[in-house]
Amino acid sequence: MVLKTFGWSFAVTALGLVAAVLYGGWTAFGVVAILSVLEISLSFDNAVVNAGILKKMSPFWQKIFLTIGILIAVFGMRLVFPVVIVSISAQLGPIEAVDLALTDQNRYEELVTDAHPAIAAFGGMFLLMIFLDFIFEDRDIKWLGWLERPLAKLGKVDMLSVCIALIVLLITSMTFATHAHLHAGPADKAETVLLSGVAGLITYLVVGGLSGYFEDKLEEEEEREHEAEEEAVRAGKPRSAVVLAGKAAFFMFLYLEVLDASFSFDGVIGAFAVTNDIVLMALGLGIGAMYVRSLTVYLVRQGTLDEYVYLEHGAHYAIGALAVILLVTIQYEIPELITGSIGVILIAASFWSSVRRNKALAAAEGKADSSGKTEVSSGV
Repeated sequence: MVLKTFGWSFAVTALGLVAAVLYGGWTAFGVVAILSVLEISLSFDNAVVNAGILKKMSPFWQKIFLTIGILIAVFGMRLVFPVVIVSISAQLGPIEAVDLALTDQNRYEELVTDAHPAIAAFGGMFLLMIFLDFIFEDRDIKWLGWLERPLAKLGKVDMLSVCIALIVLLITSMTFATHAHLHAGPADKAETVLLSGVAGLITYLVVGGLSGYFEDKLEEEEEREHEAEEEAVRAGKPRSAVVLAGKAAFFMFLYLEVLDASFSFDGVIGAFAVTNDIVLMALGLGIGAMYVRSLTVYLVRQGTLDEYVYLEHGAHYAIGALAVILLVTIQYEIPELITGSIGVILIAASFWSSVRRNKALAAAEGKADSSGKTEVSSGV
């Protein structure tokens, strides 16, 4: 099971490390290894959240997620995205941006850093909306009941998540953004942060809304099919359901890719603390992204989220923390060790709480069984 799920990740790791040695010797090997670990630690919560969505998709779309999806994640977000950001922010052509990344790495790093407020605002708002929609939803299973119960009641207010997100964006643009200092000198980035934050919010509402809409349609169709199951046997395969499932899966896949993109922002920016060589960054972050993808599929196939029910809670709290961190980094630099540690600690805490819950339920069931046996014997 492990080899089947992580086999491609192991192969990519071997190829990536060999390529690093050929490209820059053993120093490059160490850099790529560090970046791989950095990406995995920063994106573990991403894998948990992805698994919660991916388990609703068919094996076919899970394969698409591991093939086309990984190409988008590795080459799109870890290689092409930084170049595109530099091209847009510095008003350079794509070829010039690539040439700059390969020949003048220090200047390339400066341009990416200057684009950080826009990147952080977009990704921060997208992730913040994911967190807010999660904690304001009334769920049967609650991890931190003292917090989640009152928030679920507040969540009955329409558009509360959007209102809070816009308030946070406004505060961010009026505080962190107006004091941001860039390599080119002090600059008021309030307008950039506002526009990028609104773009992140719109992206979430559009992609998330479409995926949710088609998912609801799919569930309604499945319920109707279940009710008319005997008649459907004679009618043949319901083609409309297949088409609807395809739309639902496509938009959920699109949602996953945008989600992964938002998670990758901090990894791409954080990688500059290790190296400004775009080739080594692509190799290291690409290896890490592959493990995150494999881990997502592993969690789905093992049914881990069903067994450890608080993992999704911990991952979404980690998302909320990452969203805040991204917004704060518009002005202040936060070490990647802190960013990664917060997510790991929250997920570890939710895992431990899940283990304790499972033990308590098992103990309760054992007592119930024992009590039942005692009653039967006494009745005889």
